[in-house]
Amino acid sequence: MRILSHEIPSAVGQSVTVAGWVHRRRRLAAVGFLILRDRSGLAQIVVKGGQEQLDELTEETVVQVTGTVAANPQAPGGAEIVDPVIEPLTEPAATPPIELWRPAVGAGLPVILDNAPVALRHPAVRAGWEIAAAALHGFRSALDGQGFTEIQTPKIVGTATESGANVFALDYFGGPAYLAQSPQFYKQTMVGVFERVFEVGPVFRAEPHDTVRHLAEYVSLDAEFGFVTDHRDVLAVLRSVIAGMLSAVETRAGGALERLGVTVPEIPVDVPVVHFTEALKIAGADPEEPDLAPADERAVGEWALREHGSDFVAVEGYPMVKRPFYTHPQPSDPRWSNSFDLLFRGVELVTGGQRLHRYSDYAAALAARGEAPDAPAYSSYLQAFRHGMPPHGGFAIGLERFVARLTGAENVREVTLFPRDLHRLTP
Repeated sequence: MRILSHEIPSAVGQSVTVAGWVHRRRRLAAVGFLILRDRSGLAQIVVKGGQEQLDELTEETVVQVTGTVAANPQAPGGAEIVDPVIEPLTEPAATPPIELWRPAVGAGLPVILDNAPVALRHPAVRAGWEIAAAALHGFRSALDGQGFTEIQTPKIVGTATESGANVFALDYFGGPAYLAQSPQFYKQTMVGVFERVFEVGPVFRAEPHDTVRHLAEYVSLDAEFGFVTDHRDVLAVLRSVIAGMLSAVETRAGGALERLGVTVPEIPVDVPVVHFTEALKIAGADPEEPDLAPADERAVGEWALREHGSDFVAVEGYPMVKRPFYTHPQPSDPRWSNSFDLLFRGVELVTGGQRLHRYSDYAAALAARGEAPDAPAYSSYLQAFRHGMPPHGGFAIGLERFVARLTGAENVREVTLFPRDLHRLTP
């Protein structure tokens, strides 16, 4: 029965079978070494005599090896396989487009992305998604533990509602349709069914951004829940979710963190919170600005680290003019919203807040925009509010941006399996 490379040290003296890819070959005068890579790490196989076989086993050839485990402090994990019988499972592999055996990736990002099916095999490149997978586990576990129900909502929708033209249009059996920008409308209506819901799924943004932080398709981690008092209740749940994600990354992706030299930060029990107007002052921005520029976010992030020792800071009370129509206004001053952005190391990571929940408030909000609640874009969405919806709110986390901030990646594409942007539709 096959074992994995990380299990070899516990099988000293036993005959074992391992299988994986030829990661590296080394030939000395009297002995040769084959380094095998599987999903758990690297294994060293010692080849004495007949080393010509190593010449045929090119890097990335898939092999199965049966041999005896011997202790060796110099080998990965302190053990190696000797007296091996090596069986190729494929024909000799072609030379990879990048040298996968080197500890550091020698190729630039365009080369890595162009050759992603093979480049992702490099332990340092795949580490980004190992961290992402652990974060997904933490996200789900944290919300499962708080009574949330996971849902899946349509990604093909009939109307473009949230950001006008910034959607991908497609032909749907001869009629117009669009790729969903978010599950916002659906997750709100599902609060009327399950009270607490979350979703993990792709979202699509046809925005002409060619930056290191934007993608045309990314994984959105959404949550929505009822019976909140205001947006601070939403922030409290978000804080627990981020803590769960960080904990899962630390416990489930330790090898990936080590490969990248990453230390997982802590999110404070009490996340620093500043009002939008105060954030503008901290950043030295024009007090009439309706939003925070990237430079402003960095300044607020530096302030939080300096004053509170926190990599996280929440900015609340964004102007209503910059928030979607379903956002609940601040009761004491309706110019501002009961919403927030959570900044992680100076970059917006999460947008969340309290939503409107009364049908009459939606009718008024849409009328102020010159739209009607019975318009096709809103009629099915607002049906739920006609029949009673509790005060509710929610948030959305961009998975790739979370991993990029955590790992210190300069470009979000470094931690995206197959990024889609203005210039990339393959592989």
